Order: sequence, then C-alpha cells, then structure tokens
Amino acid sequence: MNDDLQHLKNLGKTSAQWLHAVGIHSASDLKRLGAVDAYRAVKARGFRASKVLLYAIEGALLDVHWNDIPAERKEALNQQVNNLSTSLKG
Repeated sequence: MNDDLQHLKNLGKTSAQWLHAVGIHSASDLKRLGAVDAYRAVKARGFRASKVLLYAIEGALLDVHWNDIPAERKEALNQQVNNLSTSLKG
C-alpha cells in the first residue's frame, strides 16, 4: 500500500492508521489541519496516543525528527492542546 503519510518523517503504520481514521489521508490534509488539531482529532476518536504523536506530527510537517523540535515549541504545542481542551470543557 502506498501511503502518503508513512513517507513523512516520524509517521509510521500506526500513526498513519490513526490519522486515516480521522479523515487525514495526505500530507496536504495534515498541513491544512495542523499538528494540534490532528492530534486532538486522534485523541477524540479514542486512540491512546501520547504527546509523542503531537511532536511527531509537528516534526512531519517541519521535516525534522520529533526529538529535534525545541523544548519551547513542544511547550507551545502542549499549551495549545491544553487551552483547546479547557475551552471545550468550559
């Protein structure tokens, strides 16, 4: 199977399957949605994704290994996820 998502850095079979399950099928879909919203969609679907998936998606969009994303950027991503989660509950 030729999977566009699996050709992106950091994304493997499982993460690609999760993204497909939430309607993200290509790099352009992922770019349009962004790391935070893609991660939130996967979590909302009930998949047990860790924050590493959030960083992996961001790294895929930037074409860098997720571990090379600066700590400040990871913190900003976490803050966005937390802010969105809080606003949805409130």
